[in-house]
Amino acid sequence: MPDFVVAYVKYVDWVCTKFGRLAMYGIFVMIGTLLLSSVTRNIINLPLSWCVEMAQFTMTAYYLVGGAYSMQLNDHVRMDLLYDRYSEKTKARIDSFTVIFLLVYLVCLLIGSISSTLYAIEYDQRKFSQWNPSMIPIKLIMVFGIVLMLLQTVSTFFKDLAKARGITLP
Repeated sequence: MPDFVVAYVKYVDWVCTKFGRLAMYGIFVMIGTLLLSSVTRNIINLPLSWCVEMAQFTMTAYYLVGGAYSMQLNDHVRMDLLYDRYSEKTKARIDSFTVIFLLVYLVCLLIGSISSTLYAIEYDQRKFSQWNPSMIPIKLIMVFGIVLMLLQTVSTFFKDLAKARGITLP
């Protein structure tokens, strides 16, 4: 494989690892928020309206930003009725072919998320609730997470091409 492909794979894997781990720490923020909500509501009898929505935003960010890391580790969900029976080279060939569908899906998702984000920015979109938070941060995280998935998909494609040729990329 050319040096720029190897450099791209290393860099994208490094970026996805850093943001994936950051997303994992977001789970602790969500747990703390829900714990605070439970304590204030049940012990102090003071419900905090922002806690549940903050936990929802944190969970959304976790899934969107952590998705690329999950893909990098090959821990994503796959329906493998026959897939496990194939050799590693055949699996790599199948994955190299099916990545086209994933790329089309992610590009469409990115176009929709950019449109949604621009709408949220232009009209100062807010969630209709008592807390009334702005939707702009979560929409920006959505775009960022999809871009990370696109970058990781291309990286995975290069790894699969190399694997199909009997080469191991880092």
